[in-house]
Amino acid sequence: MNQSAVGSLVPRQAPGSYGLPFVSAIRDRLDFYYFQGEAKYFESRVEKHGSTVLRINVPPGPFMARDPRVVAVLDAKSFPVLFDVDKVEKKNLFTGTYMPSTSLTGGFRVCSYLDPSEPTHTKVKQLLFSLLASRKDAFIPAFRSHFSSLLATVESQLVLGGKSNFNTLNDATSFEFIGDAYFGVLPSASDLGTTGPTKAAKWLIFQLHPLVTLGLPMILEEPLLHTVHLPPILVSGDYKALYKYFYAAATKALDTAEGLGLKRDEACHNLLFATVFNSYGGLKVLLPGILARIAGAGEKFHQRLAAEVRTAVADAGGKVTIEALEKMELTKSAVWEALRLEPPVKFQYGRAKADMNIESHDAVFAVKKGEMLFGYQPCATKDPRVFGSTAREFVGDRFVGEGSKLLQYVYWSNGRETESPSVDNKQCPGKNLVVLVGRLLVVELFLRYDTFTADVGVDLLGTKVEFTGVTKATSGPGAV
Repeated sequence: MNQSAVGSLVPRQAPGSYGLPFVSAIRDRLDFYYFQGEAKYFESRVEKHGSTVLRINVPPGPFMARDPRVVAVLDAKSFPVLFDVDKVEKKNLFTGTYMPSTSLTGGFRVCSYLDPSEPTHTKVKQLLFSLLASRKDAFIPAFRSHFSSLLATVESQLVLGGKSNFNTLNDATSFEFIGDAYFGVLPSASDLGTTGPTKAAKWLIFQLHPLVTLGLPMILEEPLLHTVHLPPILVSGDYKALYKYFYAAATKALDTAEGLGLKRDEACHNLLFATVFNSYGGLKVLLPGILARIAGAGEKFHQRLAAEVRTAVADAGGKVTIEALEKMELTKSAVWEALRLEPPVKFQYGRAKADMNIESHDAVFAVKKGEMLFGYQPCATKDPRVFGSTAREFVGDRFVGEGSKLLQYVYWSNGRETESPSVDNKQCPGKNLVVLVGRLLVVELFLRYDTFTADVGVDLLGTKVEFTGVTKATSGPGAV
């Protein structure tokens, strides 16, 4: 159905039911985590009701969240309403129908939980933009240094044991890289030593445990992870150690924050959250996801990437520069395709500011002021009405040439890939940096290797990748 035809339809109520209070929410939570899994949970309800806009319960439900009821938008056309801050409020909705205790963030509601209408949101986002701009020349050399060492370790482990767990190495390397790139201070050279990634992961779990499963028996996980909040006191020592590092390492950024009207401690808690939760947490998901997709694409695709990467770097005098990266159309496409299929953040939320109508591909739905809107991003970014019969497949060159027109439907950053973050929206301030880091991983791989193989599985927050073999580069700057 064309857009004008949809717009002329009479709005109707979204189908679906919330069921019995309390009981149905718990039953749905069990479906989500154990009986169906998250993807099947949403897909089965879309199929049942014949609609990509519908009313459902979302986890965690009782007793963690007061109200699990949402209007879900699960296609590429309806999903962007969640980006429109004129239509939806984003206050305290970063993790959805529940909010972690502010005891986990120094007593402050940090930027991710602020609506753009709140003055502090503008100040913190300006601070983050300023930090990224001031350190722009540090990102490429820092990444290459840290991830070159990671790949050297991969090679050593392959020789010794035939396998190398990328996720484990990435957790440690990404934490070091972020501290180096953002602040010029290695966490391992501070009082944190090598404990930073462990402390960070523990703190992340205390905020995200209502939305994850550890693979334990349901009878253990339900009361432990999905019923009540874990006590923040159990992670307070880890958080204080992280805060101490940031307060010392981010001196220049904190000076900037004071100039913007932020108190130093509030700014530091925000920097810690943006760096550890948003950036580090994102890289824990992003880089294994990219690696897994490219590993699965096979040797012929690897040859195309290697040729492109090596030609662009050679043309830049053997250096990896922004200009060289911009010439790598296939590399860019592969990273966007990985982000489309496996966005680092899968859930988006917004509360309707007024009565409104939401359009799917086929219908118009009425939503009342105050209702919670919810989007499961992989449903929207794998919409077959946009991406065709290969919507669920990795097509590495999907966004090359004319395919770039589809970038407006790549939503991983809480906004369209064709749009830019600003103080007035909730799009990720580090959007462009994330794409840059993804490209740099591909560049490091194919300057160093002609091809590689890996086993892919499931990890706590996303994909698990184990290298099983690498073939050293036989041409170009990385040839041996």
